[in-house]
Amino acid sequence: MGTLDNISTIQQLELGPLEEGGWLQSKRVFIRVDFNVPLDKKTGEITDDSRIRAALPTIQFAVEAGAKVILASHLGRPKGKPDDKYSLEPVGGRLAELTGYDIHFPEDCIGDAPKKVIHDLRIAASGSHGAPQVVLLENLRFHEGEEKNDEAFVKALGDLCDVYVDDAFGAMHRAHASVDGLPRSKKDRGAGMLVEKELAALGRLVDAPEKPFVAVLGGAKVSDKIAVIEALLGRCSAICIGGAMANTFLAAQGRNMQKSLVEDDKLALARTLLNKADDAGVDLLLPSDVVVGDSLSATSGKTVHVSAVPEGHMALDIGPDSVATFTRALQSAKTIFWNGPMGLFESKAFAAGTMSLAEAMSGVDGFTVVGGGDSAAAVHRAGEAIANAFDHISTGGGASLELVEGKKLPGIEALRHKTLSAER
Repeated sequence: MGTLDNISTIQQLELGPLEEGGWLQSKRVFIRVDFNVPLDKKTGEITDDSRIRAALPTIQFAVEAGAKVILASHLGRPKGKPDDKYSLEPVGGRLAELTGYDIHFPEDCIGDAPKKVIHDLRIAASGSHGAPQVVLLENLRFHEGEEKNDEAFVKALGDLCDVYVDDAFGAMHRAHASVDGLPRSKKDRGAGMLVEKELAALGRLVDAPEKPFVAVLGGAKVSDKIAVIEALLGRCSAICIGGAMANTFLAAQGRNMQKSLVEDDKLALARTLLNKADDAGVDLLLPSDVVVGDSLSATSGKTVHVSAVPEGHMALDIGPDSVATFTRALQSAKTIFWNGPMGLFESKAFAAGTMSLAEAMSGVDGFTVVGGGDSAAAVHRAGEAIANAFDHISTGGGASLELVEGKKLPGIEALRHKTLSAER
């Protein structure tokens, strides 16, 4: 089954039974968004509003269709009870600044308070004066029922709405109430514009990637990417591995990586993956040189061959020879998937490998996808011109990995209809 098969989009929902102004007019539309934004620990201010901006097209579409728009998200990990430092109130303020809407923020995400606010909403198509009004519910994770996918919590959320739209790709791998249980309870459900874009792009990597297909994988641990590597061995012509996870593969080949992060309990697995790649005819490329420092707080580094890491030092980036090898593999690629930085890119001393590969990938003519998380942050740090050259930068690191791995994501499966012609 294709990634988008039997999933309605919000535009298709709007093309349902027509009333004056469209089918969504006056409907209570619950939009699950991903407003899990980073906050300054001291001031509580939002430090990056890109997730809010990413949801705007779907929100604006629903508002302009005359819907009563209800936005819901989680923020942080408040452990199933209210916690002021995880309140979505700052998000409401930023959303108002970005849209010009009146954002109504009830004290809870379920119960009488949000019901009344939703009932009284002024909608854009009503002909009334003033800015459109939108409801932003308080943090869903203030209730244990969210993460437990509790039936009673699903019903309480369902009582607030007529239509469900998921635009929170970064949460679609979670079988939570607002992602899994709630959409299954609604006959009228679909994907928002961001989710549609994500599934279309990532689906190309899963359903029919154009060859040659090259993956670039980095990050800290092999254990986080085992299933992804195994899945990609059946699709890729080459896999370039950098970051700290490369240390485990290099150690499995007998290299002494000194103080570098190595998962000793995964050495046998790394050797197995290397053998599987060889059997599959896939080039599994590892660094030939690395940039080392004496600690994670080092402010300078030096480039050494992987067989000559000095005692007391650790690999914190891939070296220029490795960049050149990986770049050669990328140049002829028709499809590229990148997930995970090549080193400690947050430090200028160890950012060159990641930034160089970002630039190399941005210049490839093939279809280029960044799998969210730190790699997405690295692309944006490399500059707007480089970021804009990628075909797709995912908003969900964990979700994108699981999708590329071939897993069925609860949030995607919950949106599927047996047929799209199912009666409303």
